[in-house]
Amino acid sequence: MRDLERRRLVLRAGVAAATLLAVVAAATTTLAGREPDGRAQQPDDPSRWRTWVLASPSEVRVPPPGRAAVRAAAAGPSGTARPRAPEDPLSPWIRRALGSVAHHTKNPPAASRAYALVSIAACDAAVAAAHWQTVHGGGHPSVRTAIAGAASRALKAVFPEEPGARLDADARAAADAEVAAGRAAPAAASAGLELGRRVAARVVRRVRGDRVDPLWDGPRPRDRGSWAPPPGSVARPVAPLAARWHTWLLPSPSAVRPPAPPRYGSPEYLAAAAEVVRVGRSLTPEQTRIARFWAGGENTGLPPGIWNQVALEVVRDRRLSPFRSARTFALLNAALADAGVATWDAKYAYWSARPVNAVADLGLAQGWQPLLPTPTFPSYPSGHSAYSAAAATVLAHLFPDQADLFAAKAEEAAQSRLYGGIHFRFDNDAGLRMGRAIGRRAVARARADGTAG
Repeated sequence: MRDLERRRLVLRAGVAAATLLAVVAAATTTLAGREPDGRAQQPDDPSRWRTWVLASPSEVRVPPPGRAAVRAAAAGPSGTARPRAPEDPLSPWIRRALGSVAHHTKNPPAASRAYALVSIAACDAAVAAAHWQTVHGGGHPSVRTAIAGAASRALKAVFPEEPGARLDADARAAADAEVAAGRAAPAAASAGLELGRRVAARVVRRVRGDRVDPLWDGPRPRDRGSWAPPPGSVARPVAPLAARWHTWLLPSPSAVRPPAPPRYGSPEYLAAAAEVVRVGRSLTPEQTRIARFWAGGENTGLPPGIWNQVALEVVRDRRLSPFRSARTFALLNAALADAGVATWDAKYAYWSARPVNAVADLGLAQGWQPLLPTPTFPSYPSGHSAYSAAAATVLAHLFPDQADLFAAKAEEAAQSRLYGGIHFRFDNDAGLRMGRAIGRRAVARARADGTAG
C-alpha cells in the first residue's frame, strides 16, 4: 500500500508540469551524440571535471580489482544482451526525490535542498568513478552504480522518514541490473556502489549544520503591514531559519537580497494591491489555467520539483550520457537550492504581508479571496519567481536552442502568482531578478568546470 501511495504522489508531483513538459518535448530534437546546438561533441574527460564537495576526484579511494575480478571482466558476461538505450541512472532517483518531497514536506526550500544534495552527490560520484576508471581500467568502478549509491544515501539522509533499508536494497538492485545487462562486472558494480555511498557521506557532512526541521516559536513583527497567518489560520511561518543553510553558489544567502518592497500603504503599494484585486476579479480561463498549472502546492514536488520534471524530460529526449545528466541536475539544483535559501533570507528580512491580509486591512475590497490558497510565509519576494528564473537561466545555458522557451516559461510562472492572488507584482519582479542573478552564478561555474564544448 505504501508503494502504491508513493506512485500516486509521484504522479501528482508530475501533473503540474505536464503542459510544460509537452512544450519542451515538442521543441526538443533528439540529438544523440551531439551538443544541444547541433555541433558534434568535443572530446570530453569527466575524470577531470571540477567536483562540488570532493577536494579532488581521487579523494575517496577505490582499491584496484582483484585478479579474479579482472579475469571475469575480461571474459565478459555470459548469456546476456545489452539493452540498446538504458535509462539514465540518475533519473529514477530524481523521481524518487519528487515522491519523497510530495509525501514528506510542505517546505519549498527544504525541497530544493533535497534535490541539490541528491544531484550533487551523484555528480561528484560520477566524476570520481571516471577518475578511478582511468587508474584501474576495465570500467572499474561502475559509473552508473556509483550514481545509484550516492543518490540513495543522499535521499536516506535528507528523508529519515524513508526506509533506509529499502533505499539501500533498491541501489543494490540497480547494481545487480547493471551486471545482468552486461554493463558492469560484479566487482566494478560493487566498487561503484561503495564509492557512491562514501561520496554521499561527504556531501551530507558538508551541510550537517543546517537546521531544517525544528519548529519555530520565535516572535514575529506585529506592526501593520507585517506578515500574519491568513485569516482564520494560526499556522506558524514556514522555514524562517532557512537563511542559515548552506549555499552552493552564493557567498552568503543575503548576497542577492533585493531592496525593501514598497512602503506599506504608500501609493505604489496601494496600486499593486488594487491590481491584485482587479486581476483576480477578471481572470480569463487561460489565466486561471496558468495559475493552477504553476501552483506547485501540497502533495507535489513543490515549485522546484516542476523544473526537475522539465529536466527529466530534456535528459531523456537528449539521450545525455550519465555524466552530462548528473552535471545538468547538479547545476540546476544547486541554483534552485540557493534560490530557496536566498528568497527565504529576504522573506524574513522584510516580513511582508500577503495580498489576502493587506487587501482586507487596507479596505480595498470587502470579502475578496485569492484563487489559490495563500502560503504560510511572507510575501516578498516571490520564491516561485526566483526558482523559475534560476532554473530557466541554467537550462538556457545548457540547452541554448530552447533558451527562449525557458525564459518565457519563467515569466509565465511569475505571472501565475499574480493571477493566483498570492503575490504582488513587485514580489514577482524581485524574485525574477534574484533568480536570474543566481542562475548566472551557476552558468559561470559551468563555464569553468572542465567540460568540453
